[in-house]
Amino acid sequence: MNVSEFDFELPVELIAQSPPAERGQSRLLVLHRVDGRLDHTTVSHLPDYLRAGDLLVVNDTRVFPARLLGRRMPSGGAVECLLLGRQSQEKATGARDLGPMVSESWDALMHPGQKLRPGSEVVFEGPGEPLHGQVVARHFHGRRTIRLWTHDAGGVHAAIDRLGHMPLPPYISRADEPSDRDRYQTVYARERGSVAAPTAGLHFTPALLETLAARGIERAAITLHVGYGTFKPVRVEHVEEHEVDPETYEVSAEAAVALTRALRERRRIIAVGTTTTRTLETLMPSADGSFAATRGSTHLFIHPGHQFRLVSGLMTNFHLPRSSLLMLVAAFAGRDRIVSAYREAVRERYRFYSYGDAMLIL
Repeated sequence: MNVSEFDFELPVELIAQSPPAERGQSRLLVLHRVDGRLDHTTVSHLPDYLRAGDLLVVNDTRVFPARLLGRRMPSGGAVECLLLGRQSQEKATGARDLGPMVSESWDALMHPGQKLRPGSEVVFEGPGEPLHGQVVARHFHGRRTIRLWTHDAGGVHAAIDRLGHMPLPPYISRADEPSDRDRYQTVYARERGSVAAPTAGLHFTPALLETLAARGIERAAITLHVGYGTFKPVRVEHVEEHEVDPETYEVSAEAAVALTRALRERRRIIAVGTTTTRTLETLMPSADGSFAATRGSTHLFIHPGHQFRLVSGLMTNFHLPRSSLLMLVAAFAGRDRIVSAYREAVRERYRFYSYGDAMLIL
């Protein structure tokens, strides 16, 4: 398939720049796969579309404040660093002012790239002790390996939490605000490790989760740490030539039991978000149809032609034109129906992307 088949016109004013005033009050577009019918409702009515026995699977990853703003040493020029993932932890030696501290090596995107060669030193400052860094290695597309250290008694982890900014997506054209630390996080977030939120989960409130449970809808949590690759553009002409970046996942024993029961009892498994969907479709049951606790890495790219084995319902936000996430949704519901639904969402002035409205496909 051609990537151009997943394009659509989106007025810029429909790209949500902030979350709704109150969590859980977003609009919800429901697409029925059996006949293509569309319902316009709100997230608060989600329980009306699910039924007792459904297994709702969420991603409990936690976003950390991975965006660091600082300056180069000694020139003072501005520098921006987006931490992508920790590589190692070791006793800090070989760089200035380390002392007896422990340093951490991170994979990062850094700007301005042309001035940040190996050996370059940077500092990130704010309340409390600063966080120091030294570029260790230079890679393609602005990536660097950077070594971080600090005099903060809590170590690098605490310094990042204190000085970092929430890594809002590039299509949100404003600086992050203190409120984003709460709103760009699901209410059930648990396992720290993502640089982007599993945004379909942002709509859930404790009250909505309680209502779902009261109606006999089971919930299980898996963990997939969302990487920067979620924003990776599709640069090829043909869909099948695209590759997604690997992301780590973990399925607990409790979640494995819930999935096994639901599959054996032929109950619907409703995935909350594309990250949950990719994790579920990566899992392989044993010969007797059971799942076990596991952890691993997935680079599964779901596009039209994929045969879904576990997921029978999907709640998701609205995605970028020509994106791998839009292709995943089209694989589940059919390209023509998704394109038609997106056009309807534009006509009805739905809000798009991370802080936007939601879609339920059944």
